[in-house]
Amino acid sequence: MSKEAKLVVKLRAENGSAACRRLRWSGQVPGNIYGHNAPPTAVVIAADALMPVLQSGAKVVDVELDGKVDKAVVREIQWDTFGRMIQHFDLLRVDPNERVNIVVPLELKGTAPGVLLGGVLEQTMHSITIDCLAYQIPDTIQVRIGSLELGKAIHVSDLVLPEGSHAHAAADAIVVHVVQAKVQEEVASASPVEPEVVGKKPGADAADAKDDKKDAKKK
Repeated sequence: MSKEAKLVVKLRAENGSAACRRLRWSGQVPGNIYGHNAPPTAVVIAADALMPVLQSGAKVVDVELDGKVDKAVVREIQWDTFGRMIQHFDLLRVDPNERVNIVVPLELKGTAPGVLLGGVLEQTMHSITIDCLAYQIPDTIQVRIGSLELGKAIHVSDLVLPEGSHAHAAADAIVVHVVQAKVQEEVASASPVEPEVVGKKPGADAADAKDDKKDAKKK
């Protein structure tokens, strides 16, 4: 589930590359807030106030501007070449009561004990459609397989979804399971064997060859 935090921003008086550079030199980060039937707003916030929120993994924030608070999703963050300083950020306003249908990837976490015992891990579902609040959209839904034994399965009903969310798939649908490995018997093709001449003693061919050579010399 997405973590939430709060950002207090101010209106940005100047726009343009030169103005943004001056803001960064002074320890400020320029950004934009847009979406939800409201015009885009150019804002600015102190870098030391923005950085901890992003480092915490927050995807959804309460953004306060001039005393008004909106729910917003962190849409884009631009970093410098070394990935240490934030150059720019974009926030997308969302309605806290709006629900959406979204396809979310399923991410396996851990190692199944059943595989260590010779089983084969089969993931039958790689994504799932859920309905949830717009600001609670997860990047992925983790499927923990650390206790998945041979012959056992994890079903849709076992998934941990964002609070208040619902999966569109059947509750008993299998997401991943460990099955017994199939043993494939390889039948080796036998090389053709010459039929044995009845009444012929072993080594008779060699003896016949010697006799043929002797007869040839006499002639």
